[in-house]
Amino acid sequence: MLPQPMIAVHDVLASSRWYQQLLGCRSGHGGDEYEMIVTSEGTLILQLHRWEAHEHPHMGDPQKKPYGNGSLLWFETDQFDAVVKRAHDMSADIVEGPLVNPNAQHREIWVRDLDGYIVVIASPFGEIQD
Repeated sequence: MLPQPMIAVHDVLASSRWYQQLLGCRSGHGGDEYEMIVTSEGTLILQLHRWEAHEHPHMGDPQKKPYGNGSLLWFETDQFDAVVKRAHDMSADIVEGPLVNPNAQHREIWVRDLDGYIVVIASPFGEIQD
């Protein structure tokens, strides 16, 4: 089983560019209603869907905020330093970090995307040893 998270966004094209830039990934579909963010190898890591598109009646209500309250979009990467640099270069809204999580023994940076979702980028578990 593979996770294939989907989030609802107001501007699929802008969100796609934001995620591609931050994560160093690419478009796997393209379009103004739906997008697939994929790794350079083609692995799907995130789906973006426009709020107003009607194929998914259970997507939620765009009037209720904050979006994703209680959920985090969490990505692990072995290119953590590059992601942190891209986050700074693109003036991403960094809400915490970069920091060391002593429980997971890895590094994390927490950012807010264009729609307010919290995105966590982490280095591999156990990367930091005591």
